[in-house]
Amino acid sequence: MRSRIRLAGAGVLALALVGAFAAPAAAVGRDGSHGHDFDRRPGGRVVFVQTDNTAGNAVVAYDRANDGTLTPAGTYATGGNGGQLTGSAVDHLASQGSLQYDADHGLLFAVNAGSNTISVFSVRGDRLDLREQLWSGGDFPVSIAVHDGLVYVLNARDGGSVQGYVELFDRLIPIPGSRRALGLDASATPEFVNTPGQVAFTPDGRQLIVTTKANGNDIDVFRVGFFGLLSQTPTVNAEPGTVPFAITFDAAQNLVIAEAGTNSLATFAVHHDGTVTPIATAATGQAATCWVAGFAGQFYVSNAGSGTLSRVVSGSGGALTLLDQTATDGGTVDAAISAAGHTLYVQTGATGTVDEFRINGDGSLTAIGSVLVPNAVGGEGIVAV
Repeated sequence: MRSRIRLAGAGVLALALVGAFAAPAAAVGRDGSHGHDFDRRPGGRVVFVQTDNTAGNAVVAYDRANDGTLTPAGTYATGGNGGQLTGSAVDHLASQGSLQYDADHGLLFAVNAGSNTISVFSVRGDRLDLREQLWSGGDFPVSIAVHDGLVYVLNARDGGSVQGYVELFDRLIPIPGSRRALGLDASATPEFVNTPGQVAFTPDGRQLIVTTKANGNDIDVFRVGFFGLLSQTPTVNAEPGTVPFAITFDAAQNLVIAEAGTNSLATFAVHHDGTVTPIATAATGQAATCWVAGFAGQFYVSNAGSGTLSRVVSGSGGALTLLDQTATDGGTVDAAISAAGHTLYVQTGATGTVDEFRINGDGSLTAIGSVLVPNAVGGEGIVAV
């Protein structure tokens, strides 16, 4: 209930001040030709993949067959360009959450890191309609968080920043005064391990979390207040040497983080004051453990340097147990699980493909195929709906 009150306040504020922010959004272009009579239902059998192509970013739609295999259904330009962090090879954004779907509003959000913009699509089955493209509030957007109509975008360069928006009438309205600088070292190299990794809301929407990777080895936690505004500064939780990267949560709402520095999956309790307490860690024994997707107590961790997925199961109190490894094509990066939990799709940045896996009853994986994503070598961003 409190999150809805905060969102309502943000909506009122955004409507009252939208005129002050309309010009920057319009300057990068909007497509307002579509009405509001489309079917918001996603169809339940679609996978969307972002190419992050530096010559023109796009989202590729795939229909899912009953056996989980994918068939191309269309390619949709975002209107912006992808980007590539210096030093990156298979993970040009070096982030998780660069493509996000809001089922409540039938909207898909994509980052255009090379253009400093985000694109908003309405979803009609396997079709996308570009609603608008607007400024990300900073330099090189890499990750998006969505909760109850509130959206925050993480910008990676210039020390990192987050910018807030509220969803109104199938548009994103910037929330005045919502930008928060992370204050990271902008000169730290190599760039792809020293830019922030992900922004994510806690399940109750009361806190916003940012991982800083090697640039501090911190888990930053902002408090989300009225009007969707964040606390002026985050609570900074130092995790030396761990390189905290990708974020998800377990069934008990414990924070789950893929740690690239230790090649591990770790769980934390998140407290109301923004501090976190370590619970458990499971080493993968693999290289470049950076991304994680979870469902029903099973977590699938992408190891870009090994070309594998590690399966880790969570137990009582946040305990973690490594179960097995599954081979993928080269450069295992971002992954998504179908809504029913029957299939796992993982981007492989070295080849620009999506590998398809059936999730068996015990949580183990069976490879069922692979599809090439045009112009997507090094690309990141995938959702399954």
